[in-house]
Amino acid sequence: MLMAGGLACAHMTVLDTVRLPVGFLQSRLSAIQHPEMLEAEQAWWKAEGARISDAIDRAGTPWVRMFDRHGNRVDEVLYPREYQTILKKGYRAGVVWRALEGKSLIETYLLIYTISFYDPGVCCPYTVSLGTAVPLAKYGGSELQARFLPQLLRKDDSVWQGATWMTEIEGGSDLGAGVKTIARPAADGWLLTGDKYFTSNAGAELAVVAARPEGGVPGVRGLALFLVPRYRNDGKLNYFIRRLKDKIATRSVPTGEVELRDSEGYLLGSASSGIYLILEVLNLSRVANSVVSVALAQRAMADALLYAERRTAFGKPILDHPLLRYQFESHLDALRSALALAWESVRLLNEVWMERPPYSERYHLFRLVAHLAKYWTAEFAVDTAKWAMEVHGGLGVLAEFGVERWLREAMILAIWEGTSHRQILDGLEVMERKQAHRMLFEQLARNASAKEIEEMASEIQAHLKLTAVEKEARAEALFRRLAVFAAAKLAAKHRG
Repeated sequence: MLMAGGLACAHMTVLDTVRLPVGFLQSRLSAIQHPEMLEAEQAWWKAEGARISDAIDRAGTPWVRMFDRHGNRVDEVLYPREYQTILKKGYRAGVVWRALEGKSLIETYLLIYTISFYDPGVCCPYTVSLGTAVPLAKYGGSELQARFLPQLLRKDDSVWQGATWMTEIEGGSDLGAGVKTIARPAADGWLLTGDKYFTSNAGAELAVVAARPEGGVPGVRGLALFLVPRYRNDGKLNYFIRRLKDKIATRSVPTGEVELRDSEGYLLGSASSGIYLILEVLNLSRVANSVVSVALAQRAMADALLYAERRTAFGKPILDHPLLRYQFESHLDALRSALALAWESVRLLNEVWMERPPYSERYHLFRLVAHLAKYWTAEFAVDTAKWAMEVHGGLGVLAEFGVERWLREAMILAIWEGTSHRQILDGLEVMERKQAHRMLFEQLARNASAKEIEEMASEIQAHLKLTAVEKEARAEALFRRLAVFAAAKLAAKHRG
């Protein structure tokens, strides 16, 4: 029989994996290629990056210098000088160029996970830059690629940044009704006019923008995707930053409002297939959102663990009290499941990301898993960040100790790239129209009993037979159960 000290010792061996991102990834994922790349990134963030990130978060929202001293419009986004240090570090490490050079997204999302453990917000610029490079590489003409793609794939500090701008004042979920930006044909491209209300990475050198070609059909089928540079062919500004948002967190990404006024743009793909391209871009971001959510939850746990080891109450470290110890164990199990679900979305995306419409059945399986992962990991991140504050007691609400930052950062993850409501409804749609849940159950069969799968499948089929109103109104409980079920079964196949 183990003494209390033995229990704590055995327990600590298990919890040690949450202290650093690379160690946790290695404990759960098989054969990570180039671990030295991740180790180097982690070492730099421990030594330098974390301190810079904390200072930027404390400094607050960046601001826009609209005019230079000669009265010329410049719309320059101003940050502390050190911000460029952490930002360009990730680009050099390969958050964008590795994906297209290696024709694989795995290393990109491993880097995003590692960096997000220290600064979730800075991974937004990386993600939207990836979301600019990929459609350009897939759908851009050879002349357009030659002109712009090399700048996005540079491996030094001269690298260009990208951005993905879809949302307007009426919101992002109903793109068909919400996108008012109009694109008119011009001599050597298109001219776009409209206002984008949430523009992450405002100030980027390139952006992919949703707009409706003049005279296009109503709804989402009439939308197209355009590449819009920061500067016009004559060197003048091609879009204008109205203002930056003063938002709850993610201060390491400038989110603003952008005005397009006869802005020069270039069509990606065909005008009739734009909605598919737009959704492909969103899928890249939704998977990144899931990865960031898990990394943030791990960081909150790591901070809580460090505090619980050192804080003494009633004669012993609070970690040795049975209730809190059990909570740590439960959160570790949930963290493993959340990573398994998020990483399944990465793995499936890596299979299908170069597909073009019409898509394969595997693509629709990916869609369902991506919706489940984006929904569940974001919820888990908020829950874990809140719990980590509780572990710290009253200190958890004080900005000077940094724990409350993870809750601020987590609150956005359930909203960006489609709210939880959007994930549920889109997930329901892909189950109903594509029967994607049947493919998911085939994936889970190795780790779930036939009885478990049959019960889950029966519940889904019964739900799909409800009236349209009931089907939507009662969708969240079903979607949550499916997410938890899939995450648990996927976690069982990973070692650790």
